[in-house]
Amino acid sequence: MKTLYTAEVTATGGRSGHVKSSDGVLDIDVTMPEGLGGKGGASNPEQLFAAGYSACFQSALLVVAGKQKIQLDKESTVTAHVSLNQIDNGGYGLSVKLDVDLKGVDKETGDKLVKEAHEICPYSVGTRGNIDVEINVI
Repeated sequence: MKTLYTAEVTATGGRSGHVKSSDGVLDIDVTMPEGLGGKGGASNPEQLFAAGYSACFQSALLVVAGKQKIQLDKESTVTAHVSLNQIDNGGYGLSVKLDVDLKGVDKETGDKLVKEAHEICPYSVGTRGNIDVEINVI
C-alpha cells in the first residue's frame, strides 16, 4: 500500500473537548450531542465522521461517473446519517445510512454508480465488515 496523504488531528478532553488538525484548518470544540445529555453548541465525532464519509463518497461517485463519461448534476448530494449505537456487550458502535440524490440520473444507472462508488470509496473500504452501511439512491 502506498500512502497518499495522512491527516493529523489531536483531540483533547474527549467528547467534551477540542480537536485541532496539525495545519490548524480544523480547530473546533466538540461536545456530546444534546440528545445524549450534552450541552450542544459544538460539533461531535459522529458529525465529523458523517462529513468525511459524505464528501468522500461524493468524490467516489464523481470518479466512477467520469470513467463512464457521465456528468453528474452539480446539485447531486450525498447525505450521511451516522448513528451511535449501544451494542450487546455494553460497548458502542456506529452505523451509517447514505442517502444519495443523483439528480437527473435514472434509477438503474444511479444504482450502478453507487455500487461502484461503494467499492472504491476509502470510507466504505475502511468500514466494510466493521459497521452496517445502508445506501439509498433517492
